[in-house]
Amino acid sequence: MTRIHESTRDRVAKLILECGPQTAAALAERLDVTPAAIRRHLDAMVAEGVVEGREQRLRGPRGRGRPAKVFALTDAGRSAFYQAYDDLAVSALRYIRETGGEDAVGAFARRLVSRLEERYRAVAASFPAGAGTSALAEALTEDGYAASVEPSRLGEQLCQHHCPVAHVAEQFPQLCEAETEVFSRLLGRHVQRLATIAHGDGVCTTHVPGPEAAATRPDPSEASTVTTSTSTDTTTRADRTARTSS
Repeated sequence: MTRIHESTRDRVAKLILECGPQTAAALAERLDVTPAAIRRHLDAMVAEGVVEGREQRLRGPRGRGRPAKVFALTDAGRSAFYQAYDDLAVSALRYIRETGGEDAVGAFARRLVSRLEERYRAVAASFPAGAGTSALAEALTEDGYAASVEPSRLGEQLCQHHCPVAHVAEQFPQLCEAETEVFSRLLGRHVQRLATIAHGDGVCTTHVPGPEAAATRPDPSEASTVTTSTSTDTTTRADRTARTSS
């Protein structure tokens, strides 16, 4: 019996890893296991710290009653999958780099994250106009990134609390770069990555400027002129100081 339970738990963990947070009912249906049995496994996995329950995010008007709870892998639960998957992914990307160079790695990374665009469009259709960042967070959450949106000065912050490819992205930052490019394209404005789990930060954080801030973003050439002017100013002051002291 123990072996059967362990096998079912492995299947539960793998399904959550590949499909993102799931309800007990969805897991029972997809794994062809009774809801009562799934709940027993989930209770045991929560006690072991492998999965955690959280309130399901709902789009549109909320009906009566409490929303269904969804179960997501914790960092400890995800770590059991990292080694095998990461070794394979890193080996494949190294081969791509050796045979096609850095450009080939970048092209692969962009193709990998392009599927997010399709998922985003499907999710965005159910959100009100102007809620693009929230729709993007929802699409990312469905992919297992546990994303949320926080207000910030001059805009919003898109936070990804989990990253299934963090260990690979640590060696191949092209994955993070390609993802940021997709964010900019989907939201129609320049976004800035502030932190990544791959670089040791607790959360992947992306600044999304508000419409007004995006419209008034300084021209890069103007910024360059200001930087040059400031640098020249500093040099002139340093020269004057040197002449005075001599």
